[in-house]
Amino acid sequence: MVSGQTQSLCEKLSSFPLGGSIRDFLNYLRVEAGLAENTILGYGRDLKSFVKFCKAEGLTGLEQVTAPLIHKYLRRLTVQNMAEASITRSLVAIKLLLRFAKHTGLLQEDFTAILEGPKLWQKLPVICNKKQVIDLLNAPVPEEPFYFRDKAMLELLYATGMRASEMGGLKLSGLNLDIGYLRCLGKGNRERVIPLGKAAIAATWEYISKLRPMLVKPYSDDYLLLSRTGRAMSRIDIWRLTKKYALRAGMPRNLTVHTLRHCFATHLLAGGADLRSVQEMLGHVDIATTQIYTHVDQERLKNVHRKYHPRP
Repeated sequence: MVSGQTQSLCEKLSSFPLGGSIRDFLNYLRVEAGLAENTILGYGRDLKSFVKFCKAEGLTGLEQVTAPLIHKYLRRLTVQNMAEASITRSLVAIKLLLRFAKHTGLLQEDFTAILEGPKLWQKLPVICNKKQVIDLLNAPVPEEPFYFRDKAMLELLYATGMRASEMGGLKLSGLNLDIGYLRCLGKGNRERVIPLGKAAIAATWEYISKLRPMLVKPYSDDYLLLSRTGRAMSRIDIWRLTKKYALRAGMPRNLTVHTLRHCFATHLLAGGADLRSVQEMLGHVDIATTQIYTHVDQERLKNVHRKYHPRP
């Protein structure tokens, strides 16, 4: 059964002719494919827009969807000035739905291979230099009531490159501060082990010993980061706090939790880390995703060229 916000989205889709197929598809993504709730919600929202378009076109079933119809829908999104990345994501959602329909016998033909979306320019991530990151890590002040928690949160984000959702789901049982590592549950419920540095270990110990016991409630479970009500901090909470301290530290206004993830990877590569190790710590399935950080660190590329090229 689909849960939470996804369930609510499925109920809203129930009035559309294709709503039942979407509901079954989203349930498949959660139960069989093991995708994260946020990913499923993203696909669900894209498909909600698509089924509205199909209803306006007079479609009553998934078997009436054709390649020309999908191309017409993509052109409609382009006219609405939707970003290329968003159009591509919508096309991916539609393709996955159609492949699911073919797999389950709702469709006789799989024509997804002929569907092409807009070609994307590779956009380099926003990166902050090491001094800026240190300013951010020092932004919480001891006089604040949640100083120890927020300090530990920022130190862990930069020390591990975890996503906001992964940080919110981190549990005490996943920490081994004596040895210096944590177990992170990432996309697709894939677990990875990430080492911790001394600063992150010290900040986490302080939070666990000095503040967390005062936040714990009977329903707190084993989650590391707790809100003032004793509940696990959500992805939105972590984003909001990171933005708050980034503005206090005078950092770019577009800084997010993901910026710290980018800094983590880029600074490791600049320090000499190999790409495979960074890939493993980030939890990337494809190393091509990690390779973007080699383009960010131009100085490192220059040094490699000077060191290894026969005619530097």
